[in-house]
Amino acid sequence: MNFMQSAISEALNSENDICVGAVIVKNDEIISSCHNKKELFNDSTAHAEILSISEASKKLGSWRLDDCDIYITLEPCPMCAWAIMQARIKNIYFGSYDHKYGGFSKAGLDKISDYKPKIYGGIMESECDKILKNYFSKIRK
Repeated sequence: MNFMQSAISEALNSENDICVGAVIVKNDEIISSCHNKKELFNDSTAHAEILSISEASKKLGSWRLDDCDIYITLEPCPMCAWAIMQARIKNIYFGSYDHKYGGFSKAGLDKISDYKPKIYGGIMESECDKILKNYFSKIRK
């Protein structure tokens, strides 16, 4: 199964929110998936990653997601990057780089933490970039 494709499908459900999707995988099975819901919930913390972590933690009965991987269409912001590391997620896969607010490429949060997840950026990057460009073109009209 292409887990990044699943994250992309989730991102396309974002409606009025920035099109970001996230899925958390354990043992090659999706255990949670979500998209941004800041506008829907009127909550600045309702990012796809935070919501997915919360759902996975409830499902597994633990805040430790150390046997899990996360796939995200956009590089996590600092808030989400830190939450992912706090959850002890093993592998982080993301599509588009966030050249302004990226938690890893710009803020370097992985470099100041004792926890060192494996981070893979640029997965299906052109597809993820296209979704974001389409979203921002639509809201600017």
